[in-house]
Amino acid sequence: QVQLVESGGGLVQTGGSLRLSCAASGFTFGRAVTSWHRQAPGKERELVAGVTSSGGDANYADSVKGRFTILRDNPKNTVYLQMNSLKPDDTAVYYCNVKSPIWARPQYDYWGQGTQVTVSS
Repeated sequence: QVQLVESGGGLVQTGGSLRLSCAASGFTFGRAVTSWHRQAPGKERELVAGVTSSGGDANYADSVKGRFTILRDNPKNTVYLQMNSLKPDDTAVYYCNVKSPIWARPQYDYWGQGTQVTVSS
């Protein structure tokens, strides 16, 4: 059974830091593309950060550049999101995603259960 289990969310004050973890079981990342998304109440889901299997090509939403870092530990089948200098606008449910590259067969697209991040003023 494939599972993505997220942890690390919680309540933090403005300017604080959190590290989200997404651990895969029953599955090996391999050449997958990993990413983090978030959705705030009343807003659409947005891509926060993504990285290719090599770890060398990362992209970030403009709103988090310089504050968030996506990290990947393939031997541990884990992807992290290090969040620094948190702002109230970062409050959202965060979801990790592990997805096959477009050329791979079979295709797959796995999501974590979501973890709540709340940043107080």
